Amino acid sequence: MFTLSDAIALATAAHDGQVDKSGRPYIGHPLRVMASVTGEHAQMAAVLHDVIEDTPVTASDLLAQGCPAVVVDAVVALSHLPGEPQEDYLRRVSADPLALTVKRADIADNLSPARLARLDAETQERLKIKYARALGLLDEYVS
Repeated sequence: MFTLSDAIALATAAHDGQVDKSGRPYIGHPLRVMASVTGEHAQMAAVLHDVIEDTPVTASDLLAQGCPAVVVDAVVALSHLPGEPQEDYLRRVSADPLALTVKRADIADNLSPARLARLDAETQERLKIKYARALGLLDEYVS
C-alpha cells in the first residue's frame, strides 16, 4: 500500500539536486505545501505536486508505484503543460477539488513573506502579481 512516507521519498528522490529561485533545495517547497494541508490524499498530492511538471516522473510511474489514482489525477491537474495558457491550466486545476486545495496551498507558500524576502524586489513584485491573478482566476472558476 502506497503511504505518505512513500510519496515523500518519491518526491525527495525526484527533486534531488533541484533548487528554488533563492538557491535552496527545492524539496523544501513541496514539504511545506504538504504540511499546510490536511488529509492523507491531499498531503500526498501536495508533496508530489511538481514531480510530473519538473522531473522525469510520469503519471504512469506514480500509478505503477501504487499511488492512489485520485492523487495521481490531482498531480496531473496540477502539472502545467508546456505552452498551456495560464487560464486553461487554472480551469483544469479548479475542476479537481484535491488539486484546488493543493494549488491554493502552493500559492500561499510561494507568497510567504519568508520565501519572498529571499528574492530581489523585481522578482517579488512579479510573483505577487502572478499569484494574485491566479487566485482571482481560481475564485472565478469555482464560483
